[in-house]
Amino acid sequence: MIIDPAALAEGVAASSRAAVARAITLVESSRPDHRALARELLAGLEPPARMSWRVGISGVPGVGKSTLVESLGMALIRQGHRVGVLAVDPSSVRTGGSVLGDKTRMTELAANDAAYIRPSPTAGTLGGVARATAQALTVLEAAGYDVILIETVGVGQSEITVAGLVDTFLLLTLARSGDQLQGIKKGVLEIADVVAVNKADGEYARQAASAARDLAGALRLVSGPGAWVPPALTCSGLTGEGVDRVWENIGRHRESLGTVGLASKRSSQQWAFVQRLVQEEVLDRLRRSPAVTAATTELRAQVLAGDVPAVTAADRLLAAYDGTPDG
Repeated sequence: MIIDPAALAEGVAASSRAAVARAITLVESSRPDHRALARELLAGLEPPARMSWRVGISGVPGVGKSTLVESLGMALIRQGHRVGVLAVDPSSVRTGGSVLGDKTRMTELAANDAAYIRPSPTAGTLGGVARATAQALTVLEAAGYDVILIETVGVGQSEITVAGLVDTFLLLTLARSGDQLQGIKKGVLEIADVVAVNKADGEYARQAASAARDLAGALRLVSGPGAWVPPALTCSGLTGEGVDRVWENIGRHRESLGTVGLASKRSSQQWAFVQRLVQEEVLDRLRRSPAVTAATTELRAQVLAGDVPAVTAADRLLAAYDGTPDG
């Protein structure tokens, strides 16, 4: 199938769901020819007239991220927004495809014409966030989705990675797992802009309120003087209770950044993204280098036998790469 980046860009601008799907598939592809076409496509996309809302949502598996995303997404659509969701799934070790299929857990949102949900495999990238997530975000914004929700797998360094792509980072937690603060890393609290204790319904409502108070105290301790202090709220993605307050506080955080601050944050994120792209490209070229492949075969045996130190082997692999004519 012949891919015309210019025609695809026109389809995205016209909010064609088929064109959006093809465009995201293209930017997710790791094939060298597709990556070249993806760059051409992205260059042809018009930036949105108004700055969108980019919100990252994370938390441990089972915290109810997908349920909260659906509840929040439907509430936003009722307010007149168009909502794009990038649900980053763990990759299958056999096929490389998505495993969890979050779209199947957002049936109401998926059926709404004002929403677009895209499950995206992590492809084994550091932090559980696919390399193409930032480019898929650009495609959705060009298609007119003014709120982009990025749901992560909630493990490893995924929270740190997604925080580098969004304006506001929402951390979800639970109230019924023993000590409310146990298992929540200080580093995650430091990057959270809003914290919400989810599943605060029924018999757990009072426990959730207590957990939120404990979290509020912890957040004040990790926040610097004069800095934004993340609010600790309660909500229920299942019933919708408190979801409007979560969005209201996301708006408060956005206002605290201001227009200049938000633009500065996005600029810094773009430069950090450039550096990540360069690092990934260098690693890919290293893997594809014939000279490195040849040196690896010999050096691996020597390292395993204890004849060559690891540091020396690494230096020799880099030397082999530097000596590659097309490197």
